[in-house]
Amino acid sequence: MDVTFYGAAGEVTGSMHLFDTGRERLLFDCGMFQGRRKESKEKNQNFPIDRSKITSMILSHAHIDHSGRIPLLTGDGFSGRIITTRPTADALNYMLLDSGHIQESDAQYLNYKAVRSFLYQLEQNNIKEKVSHKQKNDIKKMLKKNAHELDTQAIHKLQKQHGLNIATPLYTMDEAKQALGFIDGYPFNYPITIGENTTVKFYVAGHILGSAFSVVTVKRADKTTRILYTGDVGRFGKPILRDPTLMFDEEDRDIDLFITESTYGDREHEPVEDLGANLKQVLNDTFERGGSVIIPSFAFGRTQELIYILHELYDKGEVPRRPVYVDSPLASNITKVFGEHPETYDKETHETFLEKGKNPFNFDKIKFVQSVQESMQLTQDESSHVVISASGMCEAGRILHHLRYNIHNPKNTILLVGYMAENTLGRKIEELGTQKVQSEKKSKTGEIKILGKSYPLRAKVEKIGGFSAHADKYELEKIITKSNLRIKKIGIVHGEESQSAAFAKRLQQKGYDVVIPKLGGTISL
Repeated sequence: MDVTFYGAAGEVTGSMHLFDTGRERLLFDCGMFQGRRKESKEKNQNFPIDRSKITSMILSHAHIDHSGRIPLLTGDGFSGRIITTRPTADALNYMLLDSGHIQESDAQYLNYKAVRSFLYQLEQNNIKEKVSHKQKNDIKKMLKKNAHELDTQAIHKLQKQHGLNIATPLYTMDEAKQALGFIDGYPFNYPITIGENTTVKFYVAGHILGSAFSVVTVKRADKTTRILYTGDVGRFGKPILRDPTLMFDEEDRDIDLFITESTYGDREHEPVEDLGANLKQVLNDTFERGGSVIIPSFAFGRTQELIYILHELYDKGEVPRRPVYVDSPLASNITKVFGEHPETYDKETHETFLEKGKNPFNFDKIKFVQSVQESMQLTQDESSHVVISASGMCEAGRILHHLRYNIHNPKNTILLVGYMAENTLGRKIEELGTQKVQSEKKSKTGEIKILGKSYPLRAKVEKIGGFSAHADKYELEKIITKSNLRIKKIGIVHGEESQSAAFAKRLQQKGYDVVIPKLGGTISL
């Protein structure tokens, strides 16, 4: 029996691991790579496994870096089932369609930019001088139906007419919709048959709604082999969801291979109890300056947590009651999914909200923005407010427009509340914001490129690490050392090299057999 690692090995995106039992070939996750556009596109397009030979897929949770390539799996030869928890299956109804929409929109925008640049150059060659602002606007109008909608037919016609390269989406919304038919949702703590004498059982991982530790058991005549794949591990004591599982059923305690994430394998988070206090400080400081707080946030999990804590702060009167805008249709839909699964909530959420007849995710100052027109109008609003918008790493979506309209204003705050992977726009903002604070030359202002144009970073950049949905090094270790599991070997994935290496060293010092697999590497059992 072998486990081969095809993604999130030495990095934190693109989770994909294949467990070959000799009879079944089980895929753990099918995630999308995120980071540099060209590099990510190449990785995502090149599916590394013969899809027709994968018998089943087990999905740990719905985040796109774990689920985003499912439409590529189901589109070519795969005839198995995708097994996950019920809340995750419900969330995927929105997550995958949204991802398909983003793929289509990105391709359309790249095609628009390419044709626009070509026509600018063509016009310049014709008039033998620099193209005027009016002429540029006339060209843009040729390529748009209105201020917010591209004329894709006109763009494609010009591309074919002039032999220009055409950008294509990784997959479409229709292909994402087709993939949903392969997904089956099951309850936690229930053995699910996925092959001959092979089962999987899900335990609460506490990372996001529906996230699960997956325990796969393979029984043969002479031996039982058991693998636990953590997916992403949540924190202890966070609001809304139950804590990660420490007590496993007796029949699941002996683990031959424990595959764990290591995103924060060498870092310690701020205490969970400080989240509200830290958010309160950022809000009060920004509102006192007359500014707005712009929060890039994952639509799934982080946004709902922010809404929950803002609801508490507003109810207690601890911050000015400025409007809160959730500008992400996906986040709005996922918030509905949260409301449909109160069985996943922790005791505190029941006591604070449900038992008082309150919806944790709705209050009088919150508005869920739907249309593009509403979103663009919001970018022009100069009054103090809070915007929560996707994507969490600032790689796509409406957050890009809020950043480009607000990043230059020193009254505003860009609040980072999650992990920013290498080479993402979010990481660039984080690093430049840190340099700005440390620089002795107060007048020096760095620039951030957003949608092809550079903007000065004058807004204040703040980070609250405690919002992370990922366990820190102590919490990751707690799953291994404080649970009732008996673990023979540990494989460390989903972490930058420095984080994985540091976590491996900590575990080796405690006597564990630890391996950090390389991309394409295999652990044999």
